[in-house]
Amino acid sequence: MSKEKPKIYPPEFRESSVKLAIESDQSIAQTAKELGINPNTLHTWISKYSKPSQSRPVVKRTDEHLYDELKRLKKENTRLKEERDILKKAAAYFAQEIQ
Repeated sequence: MSKEKPKIYPPEFRESSVKLAIESDQSIAQTAKELGINPNTLHTWISKYSKPSQSRPVVKRTDEHLYDELKRLKKENTRLKEERDILKKAAAYFAQEIQ
């Protein structure tokens, strides 16, 4: 009973295999078979390489979050309209003074 030494695959191969498995229309098992690797190995790689990076925070978009953002944007829009109107009036005033 001899145990085979596990194969070591380069990171580029792992990443491209995961990308192929995720984007392919065929099953992960079929993709693994075509690549000549164990399906469980491919599943492990998918779990490892598909996780979002911890350096990038994941922002959950909830309805409440969207409502708050909409509310903030409406306030900002109102303020900007007021500023625009003030600038229009100021421009008209200074245009009259010049003449």
